[in-house]
Amino acid sequence: MKALTNEERAIETSIDSMVPLSGDKRKRVESIIAHAKKNRAISLRIAEHDLERLKEKAENDGIPYQTLISMVLHKYITHQLVEKSEVLKSIQLLQDQEVP
Repeated sequence: MKALTNEERAIETSIDSMVPLSGDKRKRVESIIAHAKKNRAISLRIAEHDLERLKEKAENDGIPYQTLISMVLHKYITHQLVEKSEVLKSIQLLQDQEVP
């Protein structure tokens, strides 16, 4: 049995404080879930080495590798995935501003 993720542990510890949704809130949540489930299957060519690394990372995170690929793509197109060099450049700029 795999260990729980941080998110799963948070849900487990707060389960007693959760309440069911009703009315308009429930309809909005159901609509969001229904929209999110609209997935399209695609074919994708990927280097075998990269695929093996993806599968390893996904297994360590306890998720299917296709889900990991989808998550990474979603984060990229919603600008939540950033390049390491850009983060380092931003940190350097901030540090340079702090020096009197």
